Amino acid sequence: MDRKAFLKTLALLPLTAAAMNLQDLHTVATSFKKSEKMPVLFIGHGSPMNALEDNAFTRRIKKLGEDIRQRQKPNAILVVSAHWLTRGSFVTMNERPETIHDFGGFPAELFAMQYPAPGAPAYAQQVIDMVPDLHGSDEWGLDHGTWTVLHHLFPAADVPVFQLSLDFYKTPEQHFALAAQLQKLRERGVLIIGSGNVVHNLRQSMPKLMAGDATPYDWATEFDEWVKTRIDQRDFRSLFDVQKAGASGPLAVPTPDHYWPLLYTLALADKDEPITHAFEEVSFGGLSMRTLAVG
Repeated sequence: MDRKAFLKTLALLPLTAAAMNLQDLHTVATSFKKSEKMPVLFIGHGSPMNALEDNAFTRRIKKLGEDIRQRQKPNAILVVSAHWLTRGSFVTMNERPETIHDFGGFPAELFAMQYPAPGAPAYAQQVIDMVPDLHGSDEWGLDHGTWTVLHHLFPAADVPVFQLSLDFYKTPEQHFALAAQLQKLRERGVLIIGSGNVVHNLRQSMPKLMAGDATPYDWATEFDEWVKTRIDQRDFRSLFDVQKAGASGPLAVPTPDHYWPLLYTLALADKDEPITHAFEEVSFGGLSMRTLAVG
């Protein structure tokens, strides 16, 4: 980290340099040194109720978090969530990001949940310096695409977290290209997570959700398997156009917000890096919980 970047980092911290002890200064000075390359995740986050539930999915992502911590605890976590859509691309600069309950009709227990992780403004500034297309924002916190999964992945909320928005006006190709520019973060101890769903059609799923019927529609399973095959073949660019999957594509992805985070995860995979399907399930008609680990 050069002297200019170091001074910029200090300016973003909540304490002044004069008030910081030597340990604080050492932490800032060393935080951007190279680390073992962090993995990248894509989490099919599904219903916000997963934050409260103990099921096969939540147990699997809890184990993912344990494995990552044993290997190397992240310096920070960057989440690309389906639930922060913007004009332009932004990263959060909050020192203490708010837990956003961006949903309705759920139990009071869910609304009472908090994820009190600190923000990562110094890392956010590094990202802005690295990718000219990005801007800082303090108008967002941690939405449910982020905190409901981090609650299981890192339950202690002791790793700084920041979010990257999805520019609704970018093409899939542009999202993929932007994501590829974040590669250096993996070598600076930053865990990058795409949070969405490969198949996400709430309109079609709602009758089954109301009836408690977890069986998937054939078209949902077909598209989920089509995506899996493209990933296994490393044919990521075919995923830019969901209509290549046939009639199942527009049904599985009626809007792209939950699908785009997958592209961010795949764009960060090195050529020969393993991609593991950590969890596979399509339920309640048209919701895919497919979860990936790169590296």
